[in-house]
Amino acid sequence: MTQLETRPRAGDAVTAAPTGSGVRGKGLGGNSVGLVGGAVIGVSTVAPVYCLTATLGPTVGEVGVQMPAIFLAGFLPMLLVAFAYRELNRAVPDCGTSFTWSVKAFGPRVGWMCGWGLLIATVVVLSNLAGVATSFFWLLAGEISGSESVAALDGNKAVHVLTTLAFVAIATAISYRGITATKWVQYALVGLQLAVIVLFAVMAVSQSGEVAGSLDFSWSWMNPFAVESFAAFTAGLSLSIFIYWGWDTCLSINEESTGSARTPGRAAMLAIVVIVASYLMVAIATQMYAGVGEEGTGLGNPDTADNVFATLAAPIMGSGLGILLFLAVLASAAASLQTTFIPVARTVLAMSTYEALPARYAHVHPRFKTPGRATIAAGIGTGVFYSVMTVLSENVLVDTIYALGLMICFYYAITAFACVWFFRHELRRSVRDLLVKGALPGLGGLMLTAVFGQTLYDMWDPAYGSGSSVLGIGSVFVIGVGLLLLGLVIMLVTARRSPAFFRGEVLTKETPALVVPE
Repeated sequence: MTQLETRPRAGDAVTAAPTGSGVRGKGLGGNSVGLVGGAVIGVSTVAPVYCLTATLGPTVGEVGVQMPAIFLAGFLPMLLVAFAYRELNRAVPDCGTSFTWSVKAFGPRVGWMCGWGLLIATVVVLSNLAGVATSFFWLLAGEISGSESVAALDGNKAVHVLTTLAFVAIATAISYRGITATKWVQYALVGLQLAVIVLFAVMAVSQSGEVAGSLDFSWSWMNPFAVESFAAFTAGLSLSIFIYWGWDTCLSINEESTGSARTPGRAAMLAIVVIVASYLMVAIATQMYAGVGEEGTGLGNPDTADNVFATLAAPIMGSGLGILLFLAVLASAAASLQTTFIPVARTVLAMSTYEALPARYAHVHPRFKTPGRATIAAGIGTGVFYSVMTVLSENVLVDTIYALGLMICFYYAITAFACVWFFRHELRRSVRDLLVKGALPGLGGLMLTAVFGQTLYDMWDPAYGSGSSVLGIGSVFVIGVGLLLLGLVIMLVTARRSPAFFRGEVLTKETPALVVPE
């Protein structure tokens, strides 16, 4: 393998030269985000408050009191894959991340499908985030105005879709204006989220035992092997993996970060630690207060499963402080909606730069230094996807969340295996290299592959997810597999229009683009 040696100045963004490796600069604004800023953007993209209100109920429905254990189990493969992201980023700091790295490890076709997995997963997340932001916007408006008719506007499909499209348009506009504007908005919104959920958890624990169905804390909740069946375990794990998705946004801004070879990987690790701590705290607190019953405020109540905080806000925090929780969910969804445009726009930018997508999306705004056209395209795609799915299915939110786990496992696993293969000649160099470049990412990839396979099998059943079906096949299967197959079709069409990339002439295989001195 050839290597391109560079010696960047301290704090400089590192951009690989096109010579030999095929890696190209994109024209993004360098040195715009530091360690804390990157970690905040990563936490914001994950949207911890939104993820919790959307998944606490469904996870309890699958695994009962083992919910905290499943949250921990979902954290493990994310941590292992994070090692792969960190090492690959040090070698090839490119905003295409999973796409670029898997192309260099496995070639253009596997790399293209990996990039597609990231793109479509992001569009699904964006649509769900916009929908949740809309629901909590009208809920908050109803609480503030004291009008049930205002809160009920969310149930009007036309009003709901139009409001959702407005949120998408606002988020697109902010992302279009640059990473610096994004960063400062996130400091405020992430700070609000974390402060409110800490307050919520403390108040829930302090009142546990005062309502029917509440539970005393037990260390057995942390035992993943107590889940009744492997199918329930994988279903819960798929949801758990979903709630960690987004930390890799820290890596998507590597070309815009100070010290691009190192800072993004450290930011990702910091973001993951903050996220898992928040999830465990809230999971334990809500389970102690509400229990896992299927009636009333119980977390297993199917009527409230898709929005647990809307049910628990007033009982735990009172009508006054409860509004803060609604505001936190709205802030979480809106903030993540904005930052989630980062990975999709930069992946499209990279794929276009390397001729894997139409060249018009490789345009970078001369003033804002952002992938403007790619950001707008992502906004349009999100709006169309959400509008169509809302019209076709009343259970779109639940089913796309379940389908999302499949797509996340797909591209995360490919990235983990890409790390092992990319660094295969270095694994005998030291124990550290064997572990962080080989064994740990490989184990993470295997775990995600197992979840992918079991989820694929389980979701064929119409009972999986919302219980809806298409021609007798579970709608979750139709959504998840259908979107991946759509990518395969688009790839075949693209291969005819852009043969150079698919012949491996643009981005070369098995060539580390950059070595940064230790």
